[in-house]
Amino acid sequence: MTYDSSNVFAKILRGELPAHKIYEDAGTMAFMDIMPRAQGHALVIPKTPARNVLDATPEQLAVCMATVQRISRAVMKAFDAAGVTVQQFNEPAGGQIVFHLHFHVIPRWEGVRLGPHTGQMEKPDVLAANAERIRQALAA
Repeated sequence: MTYDSSNVFAKILRGELPAHKIYEDAGTMAFMDIMPRAQGHALVIPKTPARNVLDATPEQLAVCMATVQRISRAVMKAFDAAGVTVQQFNEPAGGQIVFHLHFHVIPRWEGVRLGPHTGQMEKPDVLAANAERIRQALAA
């Protein structure tokens, strides 16, 4: 269980891969999930290396959870959601696919089922529009 600095989220943090960023502070970054399970599905990651919750420091977890709460409130407001689901997976048997600690923040509505965990890639223009809605909710 070692951290691999070539993972996709590490590359996003270094600017080597694009992302539809919605929030950033000294310790975290939030951006749109490219294979959303629902409209407005966002991800929160620490800026420092951590494979998952099993090796993260208490400080990494604390800054992530503060951002998860902020993004949760924003996605609910931006998408007029009735609730929010926060998911976090650890190791392959636990469903983890990208081995950089990350939290899924997914707005929810009554009677609307989630899409699959590894579904279709969303169109970039839709992701950009959803990111803008969340940024506006954060600024309000």
